[in-house]
Amino acid sequence: MADPDLDFQTGESGASATYPMQCSALRKNGYVVLKGRPCKIVEMSTSKTGKHGHAKVNLVGIDIFTNKKYEDMCPSTHNMDVPSIKRIDYQLVNINENYMSLMSDNGDIREDLRVPDNEVGKEIESKFEAGEEFMVSLVFSYNSYLSARPEAPL
Repeated sequence: MADPDLDFQTGESGASATYPMQCSALRKNGYVVLKGRPCKIVEMSTSKTGKHGHAKVNLVGIDIFTNKKYEDMCPSTHNMDVPSIKRIDYQLVNINENYMSLMSDNGDIREDLRVPDNEVGKEIESKFEAGEEFMVSLVFSYNSYLSARPEAPL
């Protein structure tokens, strides 16, 4: 008898994009995957158990990358995916041809990220041009990143 051909997903340590959490354990201001998108929970309510089933949890979330609103409902005892979110703070060192030079706490320089083309990007550019020293936070999830608002001066 031959062994079946097994296909295993692999990744680096801690590389999973999501992890499961029971729906009843989710909380407002936490994170959840709604309609395949990583969202911050802005509204949450629980309906009582009905004649045929579990209590239902109604979730409303805002996509952390696009700010679109998503809604979903899940039985309270079922699991939902929670996105793995990582935040890294960098000091802005320079802006050259619309690319940011960012330095991490350990001195590593990153020069592969463009200044965002939105309100946050305008704020980063104006603070940099004014000579302010500040930190830029990058939020990573689902192999994407979001450049967060510049932090308070150093």
